[in-house]
Amino acid sequence: VVVNRRNIMLAAIALLLLLIALTVYLRSGEATPVGAKAGEERVIHIVTGEFSATLPDGQKIEAYLWDPGTIFVRKGENVQLNIYGVNGESHPFVIEGLGIQGEVKKGEETIVRFTPEKKGIYRLICLAHPDKDHDGPMIAYIVVD
Repeated sequence: VVVNRRNIMLAAIALLLLLIALTVYLRSGEATPVGAKAGEERVIHIVTGEFSATLPDGQKIEAYLWDPGTIFVRKGENVQLNIYGVNGESHPFVIEGLGIQGEVKKGEETIVRFTPEKKGIYRLICLAHPDKDHDGPMIAYIVVD
């Protein structure tokens, strides 16, 4: 190995790049979600939707859903869900594990605020459409990490 000025300079640049990459990696767990600054409320928009189809025998079938069906938030993050009713007249709902309940009506917006204190997956369940037999399941997932 020849030690000269060029090799020392290349080693210094490589070390600097490595330190920068390590710093970015270590800080990535502290990133602020898009659209919110630390300590501010993050607004997430959800709508009610509907799929419908006609079977070969002429029978109509439909299923309701939340869109998006999965949202990701951080533990301790202040969250505001703005849920707008597009399809279906009424969607009474609960968010399991967070003690939240409410109702979304067609053409109206329901606002829900919460700050999750525990990591996990919480289900947003429409009580009118909880399963296949009731034109569902109309379930969304709130993933807290």
